[in-house]
Amino acid sequence: MLLCYNLHIHSCLSPCGADDMTPADIVNMCALCGYQVVALTDHNSAANCPAAAEAAKEAGILFIPGLELTTAEEVHILCLFPALEAALAFSQTVYDSLPDLENRPSIFGHQLLTDAGGRVLGEVNKMLGNATGIGIYDVAKLVSGQGGVAIPAHIDRPSFSLLSNLGFYDPLMGFHTAEVSPYAPDDFVSPLPFITSSDAHDLSAIHDAERTIAVTEVSPQGVIDALCRL
Repeated sequence: MLLCYNLHIHSCLSPCGADDMTPADIVNMCALCGYQVVALTDHNSAANCPAAAEAAKEAGILFIPGLELTTAEEVHILCLFPALEAALAFSQTVYDSLPDLENRPSIFGHQLLTDAGGRVLGEVNKMLGNATGIGIYDVAKLVSGQGGVAIPAHIDRPSFSLLSNLGFYDPLMGFHTAEVSPYAPDDFVSPLPFITSSDAHDLSAIHDAERTIAVTEVSPQGVIDALCRL
């Protein structure tokens, strides 16, 4: 079965995400745009995933909990999980590995926690946009240990990407799939099979659904399995 997907979206928890990117509004926009499976991937945290999961259930959208990890080398990696509990457990590991630096909302933006209805519950004080202490060779193993899949993000971009920061891909890193941005040049060559998602930081960046993934089971695990065999 083919599912229209968007597996890279930031909520108002990401300091670079717009304040109106609540999980509820993200899910509703994705429903309007025709997506059938959606992941929330805030910077270094899955704390808004419970709200997104609840909103997605109401909207009839399959939800994949996740986050966008920043490695010690400042490479962005999408980390997607088959269950909310696994995502939150990994999120705590990531949070603990961040430097103990306080966010400055006036400079970097707010880091808002909301409920499934969009009501603001609080704000994360630790700066989520920093590099963690987790190295590029450790990510895939740590994520797979929670049943998930790790995907180097927007590898065509000139910053915060596997190829721009390191200049190479080593199979020993353990990745099966990469992400290429919607703006990659036509002649870009990926070292891995790839997906393309919006990397939306505001609602206007969530466009009509175009891309699909073939799954044998319509479930978070089915999507994880499909990503691993691209």
